[in-house]
Amino acid sequence: MVFGRKKSKGGDRDDAPQYDDEYTEYDEYEEYDETVDEADEFGDEPAPARGPEIGPYDYEDVADRLEAIAEQRLDLGSVIVPVPPGGQLQVEMTPDGTPQAVHLATQHGRITVAAYAAPKSAGQWRSVAADLAETLRKDGAQVSVVQGPWGRELHAVTQGADLRFIGVDGHRWMVRLVAAGPTGAADENTPLVAAARAVMGETVVRRGDEPLPVREPLPVVLPQELADQLAAAHQQQLAAQQQAMQAQMDAMQGGPAYQPEAAPTEPRRGAEGSAMQQLGLN
Repeated sequence: MVFGRKKSKGGDRDDAPQYDDEYTEYDEYEEYDETVDEADEFGDEPAPARGPEIGPYDYEDVADRLEAIAEQRLDLGSVIVPVPPGGQLQVEMTPDGTPQAVHLATQHGRITVAAYAAPKSAGQWRSVAADLAETLRKDGAQVSVVQGPWGRELHAVTQGADLRFIGVDGHRWMVRLVAAGPTGAADENTPLVAAARAVMGETVVRRGDEPLPVREPLPVVLPQELADQLAAAHQQQLAAQQQAMQAQMDAMQGGPAYQPEAAPTEPRRGAEGSAMQQLGLN
């Protein structure tokens, strides 16, 4: 099911609360337009306009229609995403058990969607794409910029996987999707790229009102049922680790008791007599 975009009240939403004003300056990223090659890749050409049939959507525009399709979506707090047919969830946790990222694993590869704070003016994805391209090339990847439904996309070929980065600027948010798969999986017209674009096209971003620095990741919040399952699994993992450590300690303590070597009752004697005799002291 695809959302229809509800027309915003007040035209261009000038009546929305004004936040992030202190974070709208990001001139330090303009350096990526200094060379001809990079200007060709990351110039200021406008992205194709999004019609009412395609997202990603702002939560405020579709909130009244989300309840009817809630069972078909995965609500992660800052983003609400559809799960591809046959897709499975993979949750990346920090060492303290906090969710860091949620991946959608498909038979063709893995899809990851994340949202970030952005200025009210568009253009953050251009600078982020430039940063990504530079970093990937320094790491030895082959990177090309291609045009997709929302404008520029990055296609990267690395030793470990092929990647497709898709980004879209919204109102005070930017959403980025990463599709990763084996060699050739991120090429144009592949099932993984088609699935990635379908996910992006139906993603909903819940930005919130709090002011945040640009590029700050919006928090990932797991559904309560999933969070409870992961918490239980995390506790089981900790308990298993503790049991393994205790078993190792018990095994060490259950071995032969340590017996220190008995001290000699008299000076050791070699072929030439005792040590004291050899020193001429006896």
